[in-house]
Amino acid sequence: MSFHPIEQAPGRLNRSELAVPGSQPQMFEKAAQSDVDVIFLDLEDSVAPDEKERARNNIVKALNEVDWNSKTMSVRINGLDTHYMYRDVVDVVEQAGERLDLIMIPKVGTAADVYAVDMLVTQIEDATGLTKRIGFEHIIETALGMQNVSAIAGASMRNESLHFGVADYAASMRARTTVIGGVNENYAVLTDPGSDGSRQVHWGDMWHSAIANMVVAARANGLRPIDGPFGDFSDPEGYKAAAYRAAALGCEGKWAIHPSQVALANEVMSPTEAEVDKANRILAAMAEAEAAGKGAVSLDGRLIDYASIRQAEVLVEKARQIAA
Repeated sequence: MSFHPIEQAPGRLNRSELAVPGSQPQMFEKAAQSDVDVIFLDLEDSVAPDEKERARNNIVKALNEVDWNSKTMSVRINGLDTHYMYRDVVDVVEQAGERLDLIMIPKVGTAADVYAVDMLVTQIEDATGLTKRIGFEHIIETALGMQNVSAIAGASMRNESLHFGVADYAASMRARTTVIGGVNENYAVLTDPGSDGSRQVHWGDMWHSAIANMVVAARANGLRPIDGPFGDFSDPEGYKAAAYRAAALGCEGKWAIHPSQVALANEVMSPTEAEVDKANRILAAMAEAEAAGKGAVSLDGRLIDYASIRQAEVLVEKARQIAA
């Protein structure tokens, strides 16, 4: 390992993250009773301009009065380029900071954006006597944000997670798509003609590079990488496929923009019983090898070593969090 230590963000369970519009308080109780890990009450894209103030009041009231059980609670504020942002932070933190765990900052473009919100939140916490440090979630959803993703990830001790905002990212990149997440038939490879003249089309994932870049920045700074929305909530198999791709790249959670997607995210982002069993067997086998003075050993016909221990420990710890 490098001599440079990586301080890990708080180990919150973040398999699923449900978006709930602040302008629709009738949805709050249902969200609180769901099996989602994290809820973000939204003041940004899902709220019309003339509803911003009412939505803010709804969220303050709900944070103080609704029984959210053990849910991790976040609020997505409006962007720093709007005049709504400062009042979002001031009102929510001053009036409901005791029940607020995270602030989600949209369209983060530079490390200075993080610094600005950090300064404001720190002053409010000091003035009101809040003892719990509120964490930050950052949505990487612009070309500027992706260019500066590493600086953003290391910009504050409050940082906990990076999220891929696929829709606004596509717009920022001028990508030729109008869907939210998923695949694109034009992002494909056409094989050379076979002996019979036929050719095959292999679709690719046009978001692979962006998510991979974000995951690297997140993990290098001890943060949780979270995949963003999948717009077609009538396509559960498409959602799961997108979630599996993100998980394969290192994401540990995915947004749910509809309650039906919560169970799908929890399923995909949870290790299976077979995976946990194998991880425990790896740990046991390596313990025996270490006792015998060996640094590697075979298990089920495959080599395992100290890198295998680190992989297994991640799975076992995730299973422990879920069980708790």
